[in-house]
Amino acid sequence: MNENGDTRGTRNLTGAGDDDSLARSARDPAAFEPLVTRHSTALHGYFARRAPVAADDLLAELWLQAYAARQNFDPARGSARAWLFGVARNVLSAHWRRLAQDRPGLLPSGDADVMDWAAVDDRLDASALAPELRRVISELPYEEKELLLLIAWEQLTPTEAAAVVGIPAGTARSRLHRARGRLRAHAALAPAKTRIQLTGDPA
Repeated sequence: MNENGDTRGTRNLTGAGDDDSLARSARDPAAFEPLVTRHSTALHGYFARRAPVAADDLLAELWLQAYAARQNFDPARGSARAWLFGVARNVLSAHWRRLAQDRPGLLPSGDADVMDWAAVDDRLDASALAPELRRVISELPYEEKELLLLIAWEQLTPTEAAAVVGIPAGTARSRLHRARGRLRAHAALAPAKTRIQLTGDPA
């Protein structure tokens, strides 16, 4: 993290090391340990914002699955960070499917009663806009919403977010552009000094 609290530069410095650690862990299990240390906080946050009650258990399940599948990591297909979030997304989807068996009204991809919308509000500069923008975000198609939140909450790049969702980077950029356009249309109604930090766009 730099002096402005930005983690992106730090991630650039550690990304290659993460890729190497994950690739080496297929033959040297000890190489997997630094990944747990570096990424547990971010991955726990991913779960906590989407399934708060189950976050601890889901994190444990993530690391079990990631360790078991570590030989499947291919750095040519994306970064270790994106791969780990992809495993996290699969773990979360399985969790939602289990919930849906007991709660037939719950959507397979989660719904408003488990999403931590307060965390969305915290990403908006103007609290007066938060309820309206929250509504717009909640009505986005699932992949558009997930791409936005992966960038805003988890600080992934658009390319990494695309890898997590499992779509080509070009497709992700197109969907992000469409989703951001909807948000900007609502932001245009706000005072000029109001800025939305949700999408990861430059100021």
